[in-house]
Amino acid sequence: MSNATLASRRNDAIARGVGVMTQVYAERASNAEIWDVEGKRYIDFAAGIAVVNTGHCHPKVMAAVEEQLGQFTHTCHQVVPYENYVRLAERLNDLVPGDFAKKTCFVTTGAEAVENAIKVARCYTDRPAVVAFGGGFHGRTYMGMSLTGKVRPYKKGFGAMMPDVYHVPFPVGLHGISVDESEAAIEQLFRATLDPNRVAAVIVEPVQGEGGFYQAPVELMRFIRNLCDEHGIVMIADEVQTGFAR
Repeated sequence: MSNATLASRRNDAIARGVGVMTQVYAERASNAEIWDVEGKRYIDFAAGIAVVNTGHCHPKVMAAVEEQLGQFTHTCHQVVPYENYVRLAERLNDLVPGDFAKKTCFVTTGAEAVENAIKVARCYTDRPAVVAFGGGFHGRTYMGMSLTGKVRPYKKGFGAMMPDVYHVPFPVGLHGISVDESEAAIEQLFRATLDPNRVAAVIVEPVQGEGGFYQAPVELMRFIRNLCDEHGIVMIADEVQTGFAR
C-alpha cells in the first residue's frame, strides 16, 4: 500500500470539503513519531492539532482505554450516567483557579463548547447580542463562524452569518493595534451601534490561536472583566486552543 494509492481512494470516497494538510497516511505511531504506510518515519509536530499531549500510545492512556473497553463502550451519560464522568468533572473543578464553586459540562468539540456558552449567556441574560474580536477563531459551525474574526478561509462562500454578532479589533502591536485602541473600539461600539444592555456576552481568546498566537494583554482582560461586570454581561474565555497545555 502506498500514500498515493490511499490519496486516490480518499479522493473517490471522501467529500472534498474535508481538507488534509499532508499526503502522508499513518500506519502506526509511538510517542512523538509516526510511521506511514510506506514505512517512512516522521516526527509528529502536529499531534492531532496539539491534543496528543502525552504522545501517541502512552502506556497509561492505553491501559485506561483497555480497562474501560472491558467494562462498557458507550451509554450516553444523558441516558445512563456513570461514575467516570462525575469523577472527571470533580477533578477538573478542583483544578480550575478561583475561590468559588465550579461545575463542568463535557462536549465533543470546541465549536460545541462555544455554542453552548453562547446559549447559556443568552438564556441567563435574556439578551441577544455577542461581541467578539478580529482574528479570533471559535469554530466552523454557523455560530462559530459568525464569531470568528476571519473571512478566509472560514466564512467565504457561506452567505450571511448569524445576526447580533459584532467584532472589534484585537490588540496586536505587530498589526499596529494597541490595547487603548481596542478598548476605544468597544466603547465606540456601545455608544454608536449597540446598546450594552442588549449584550449577552463578550467572547475572547486569552491567546489567539488561528489569529497568529497572540496573547491578550492583561490590561485588555481586566477591561473586559470590568466592562462585563458594569453592564451585566457574561464574559466567555474561549480556551479551546490554549487550555490544558495545548
